[in-house]
Amino acid sequence: MNEMIETESLRFAYPADEGGEPVFALRGVDLAIEKGSFVVVLGHNGSGKSTLAKTFNAVLLPAGGKVYVEGMDTLDESLLLAIRQRVGMVFQNPDNQIVANVVEEDVAFAPENLGVPSEDIRRRVDEALKTVGMYEFVRHAPHLLSGGQKQRIAIAGVLAMEPECIVLDEATAMLDPVGRKEVLSTVHRLNREKGITVVLITHHMNEAEEADRVIVMDDGKVAMDGAPAEVFTQVADLRHMGLTVPDTVDLLDRLRRAGVDVPLNALTVEACADAIAAEIGNLK
Repeated sequence: MNEMIETESLRFAYPADEGGEPVFALRGVDLAIEKGSFVVVLGHNGSGKSTLAKTFNAVLLPAGGKVYVEGMDTLDESLLLAIRQRVGMVFQNPDNQIVANVVEEDVAFAPENLGVPSEDIRRRVDEALKTVGMYEFVRHAPHLLSGGQKQRIAIAGVLAMEPECIVLDEATAMLDPVGRKEVLSTVHRLNREKGITVVLITHHMNEAEEADRVIVMDDGKVAMDGAPAEVFTQVADLRHMGLTVPDTVDLLDRLRRAGVDVPLNALTVEACADAIAAEIGNLK
C-alpha cells in the first residue's frame, strides 16, 4: 500500500446553533495522499481545508464517509494512538503547542506520554532538535524565541514521536517572512531527506510552488487537484473562488492580457525571469 492517508466520501458537520441546522464543512471528499509526497492544500477561509487537516489524525472524526491512515480507520478508537503516532500535527500558533519551560523538556513531552524509554527519549530529542536546526537552544526557554524558532520547536516535538507524516495546519500564518522561510525550509528538508510525508495547509500561494501536488478546497469539496503548474495556470477559476495566484503567475497573466506571449507555468522567480527574457529576445 502506497497511500499514507485516504478519504472516501468524507463529510464533517459542525454542531448547529440552537434551533439551526448543522453546518457541513466537508461535503464528500475523496483523496489519496501518497507516502513521501509533499502536498499543499489551499482554499479561502471557510473552504474546509483546516477541517480536512484535522481529520487526518483523528482530531476530528467523520460525520460520514471514512478516513484511513495507512489503512487504519480513524473511527476505530483502538487505533487512535497508532494513528497519531504516524500523523503528527503542527498548528497555527506555536504558543498553543509548547507546554514546557525548557526546549528539551517540551520536545520530550510527547514521547514521554507515549511511554518511550528515557534513554530513547534523549536520543529522539537530540535528533529532532538537530534536524530542525535548533539544537543550540536545547536548554533555552521557548517563550524567549522568535515565532519561526518556536514553530521549529513545535515541529521537533512532533518529530520526536517519529511520525511518517506531518500535517501543518496554517503553521506559517502567524510568522513573518523570515519565520515562514525557516519553517518551509525545514519541512522541505524533512520530506526530501527523511521521506516524511508532508501536508501543508496554507493561504500563502507562493508556499505551493515547490510542492508535488496542490489541492484546492472550495465549499467543502475538492475543486482542483494537480501539480502546481497545472493548478496555477487556471487563474480565472482560482480568482472566481476568491483566491490569488503566486506573484510570478500574476505577473505572467498580466503580460499575457497585454498581448505578450509568455507561459503561465513558470512558477519560480528564476523560471519567470527566463520566460520574460526569452520573449523579449523574440521581440527584438
